Amino acid sequence: MSYQSYLSPNNPLVTIVIKDLGTIKVELFYDVAPNSVSNFISLVQKKYYDGLNFHRIIPGFMIQGGWGKDSSCPIKGEFKSNGINNPLIHSRGVISMARTNDPNSATSQFFIMHQNSPHLDGAYAAFGGVVEGIEVVDQIAVAPKDFRDKPFKDIIIEKMTVDLKGNNYPAPVCYQR
Repeated sequence: MSYQSYLSPNNPLVTIVIKDLGTIKVELFYDVAPNSVSNFISLVQKKYYDGLNFHRIIPGFMIQGGWGKDSSCPIKGEFKSNGINNPLIHSRGVISMARTNDPNSATSQFFIMHQNSPHLDGAYAAFGGVVEGIEVVDQIAVAPKDFRDKPFKDIIIEKMTVDLKGNNYPAPVCYQR
């Protein structure tokens, strides 16, 4: 399902300030992926992302950030192939949790879709969507990069904040192996 179907003035709103490029605002969908949202909110509130980079960019696919500091606890992947009903599709502007081959290895890394990528549907935990600043996503996606998809010039997340709209969200539940 398209993320526009989940937009609501009551959803938490994350503001991502990117040095020299602008601001991206992302609405989070607790009803779709509650533990992914709780995890992301927790990290934003701890200022975990402040000063980190978008370290992997692939034009026509996605931009990825959130790597570089001590990671939080791993969380269970909230997607269909891991037994969780998450109907959100990986369309342009969707934010999703990055992970390793282990479906329960998501920690702090996230990616924002530059373009539609249906091959990710049901295999990664999509949990929100861009409501402002898609042009900043576009600028990041086309930045010059090396053969590992790492930008030559650091694309820095100056700060992230979250407006909870007066709601409370639980702490994330760590995956126990």
